[in-house]
Amino acid sequence: MEDEITPVREQHKFNVANLQRYLSGKIRAISQEDEFTVQQFGRGQSNPTFLLRNHRGSWVLRKKPPGDLLLRAHQVDREFRVQEALFRIGFPVPEPLLYCTDVSVIGTEFYIMEHVQGRIFRDLRLPGASATERAALYVAAIEVLAKLHRVDVTAVGLDGFGKGPGYCRRQVSTWTKQYKATAHRDIPAVDRLSDWLTNNLPADDTETTLVHGDFRVDNLIFHPTEARVLAVLDWELSTAGQPVADLAYFLLPFYWPGTFSIADSMGGLGGAEGSPAPDDLLAIYCRCRRIPPVVPRWNFFLALSAFKLAGIAQGIYARHLLGNASAPDAHKFGDSVEPLAEVGLQVAKSVKPGGSRPPAADPRLFQQTPKGREMLQKVREFMRLHVFPAEQAVAEYYVKNAGSPLRWSTPPVVEELKAKARAAGLWNLFLPAVSGLSQLDYAHIAEETGRCFFAPELFNCQAPDTGNMEVLHMFGSEEQKRRWLEPLLRGEIRSCFCMTEPDVASSDATNMECSLRKDGDQYVINGKKWWSSGAGSPHCKVAIVMCRNKSHDPTYRHREHSMVLVPMDTAGVELIRPLTVFGEDDAIHGGHFEIRFDDVRVPLSNIILGEGRGFEIAQGRLGPGRLHHCMRAVGLAERALELLCQRAAERRTFGKKLYQHEVIAHWIAECRIAIEETRLLTLQAARCLDVGGGKAARKQIAMMKVAAGRMACEVVDRAIQVHGAAGVSDDVPLARMYAYVRTLRIADGPDEVHLSSIAGMELRDQLRRVSARL
Repeated sequence: MEDEITPVREQHKFNVANLQRYLSGKIRAISQEDEFTVQQFGRGQSNPTFLLRNHRGSWVLRKKPPGDLLLRAHQVDREFRVQEALFRIGFPVPEPLLYCTDVSVIGTEFYIMEHVQGRIFRDLRLPGASATERAALYVAAIEVLAKLHRVDVTAVGLDGFGKGPGYCRRQVSTWTKQYKATAHRDIPAVDRLSDWLTNNLPADDTETTLVHGDFRVDNLIFHPTEARVLAVLDWELSTAGQPVADLAYFLLPFYWPGTFSIADSMGGLGGAEGSPAPDDLLAIYCRCRRIPPVVPRWNFFLALSAFKLAGIAQGIYARHLLGNASAPDAHKFGDSVEPLAEVGLQVAKSVKPGGSRPPAADPRLFQQTPKGREMLQKVREFMRLHVFPAEQAVAEYYVKNAGSPLRWSTPPVVEELKAKARAAGLWNLFLPAVSGLSQLDYAHIAEETGRCFFAPELFNCQAPDTGNMEVLHMFGSEEQKRRWLEPLLRGEIRSCFCMTEPDVASSDATNMECSLRKDGDQYVINGKKWWSSGAGSPHCKVAIVMCRNKSHDPTYRHREHSMVLVPMDTAGVELIRPLTVFGEDDAIHGGHFEIRFDDVRVPLSNIILGEGRGFEIAQGRLGPGRLHHCMRAVGLAERALELLCQRAAERRTFGKKLYQHEVIAHWIAECRIAIEETRLLTLQAARCLDVGGGKAARKQIAMMKVAAGRMACEVVDRAIQVHGAAGVSDDVPLARMYAYVRTLRIADGPDEVHLSSIAGMELRDQLRRVSARL
């Protein structure tokens, strides 16, 4: 919903003509001659906010409230400063346009910013959003918060913005003083909570990042139709401080009782349909910040958040009593102070102090969320009703067009099924920010889609586009997202990933030779790549290319590589040939092409994240991508075992059904054991990725990658053997399955590289345990 607009309230009126004269000439689209209107935003309890309009545009004015104010409160200059700094680096805030210290203009200091239009949810249950969208909106919000906490305060020019270490102590002291200065009656629960916080301050309170201070859903503007944050509002309480305090403040509504409300806005969020679990949001946040998933003293930060809300509610009510409140419902907040203090005392005692990471033996370890189970059931039903019945038509299309350029195009039946899947909400399921699903949720879904070669494409979950979309989502600039990520998410274009090279051993990625050099406002790329999957599709419009800017210092060998976006129609990009896999060109997946880049020029803005960040990006990309490959391999192996069992039950040799021969019976048993082992290992990797992020899950992902390829090769090979000559023909899909899973043992790093990595990590873990015992 758009925020409520009202006429300017009596206590907040100012001289509009003065304002128009002042802004004329300072903001290009405002002049004294135009009709100029001012209205007030109906919500917001701190600094009064106004909508300015003329026929050429609209802007937002934010100022101090009138009357006597608490010391250091309502510092609109700080808001303007932090928004200026964040806008320069592309963080989603309204563009700040002008700051005025001349109180003669409208009676107080004020600033002007752009008017961002989108959805603002005042009810934290997000009415009007579907259950699926509700989860995606919360994921988008938590990712923006993590992005804020990754901002380098010094690099953006905010040195001295806060007081540094000791943030928690200062917060307890500040809100205790604020409460006492505005209290209208004695509330023992507030005093008890203040005492508990004072006596339970974290021993280590040194971490400092940029914090918002009031990060809530109703301070966010979401895209009108997408689960994307366009702007973060209300930076009055921003400072440099402890980021976990911001996180706990945002997640607190998931912990308070469902019967509790603040000024009629909502009850508790825990368990509400479509609302992700706070543990899942916490895991996403930690993964985005690349930090361990266990938050020390989590109960303290939740209790501090409740105390802070109680102080804010008391301040709002006090301004109502003084007659200078910014919103008409300020009188309701007096009744919220005591319940908020009680919530703080409750979470202080009931939430585990060490965080929310589940123990290793938790029997629910690999369970999907309710939303994940719902989406898995929908995908299974879609596969049963639409995908498997279309397999024959898709196979006939590629047989008919073998050798023809049409083989690179998508069969019409696939395009029809993509439209059906999107209409059913089964779209972009791999990306948590869009789908609201965890990696564990999606792992089960990826297994299901692995049962059919073209199924991932139907849900816009096909490689390499999924990895490329993850790269752009995690590391892309706002312009890169607009130009490439958004059409990829809509399924309007395809992409390819150019990393492996024909002239070097690419199992050691530092060998890559494709060069990158800066020439004025452009990068120049020269080199060859191959096994660039998907490049043959006529819809492939952009490549992410791994390039190298050589350094003579061997200590920098992992900081020489960069990833650059190259539109496929750029001069100098040449598709040399499609490569074959066991004699097949794999047109169903857009082929695997050798590509030459000959003096290819792209703007400097096409680099992703920055020069020398290629390996850092690759690690973020490959973790989820390998997980998706491996779970699809588990699904493929399940399909192969089904075919094996059907054949073993139908055919007779030497007077017995095939399954009655002991060797075949043992093969069936061994296949089942291998599939179950690999599934559990893969789900464990998915869970580690959710909880600890890619770095924490490195060993599990490497083990999973080796195990899945080996297992699937063995299962498919046995299924081929049971089928005899038919197994290597096109009458059954086993030959194509084998080509896929045998390739998997090379793609994204050969088994041997992963085994060496696993050994190194295991040795370090073992030596660490020995040192700990000593």
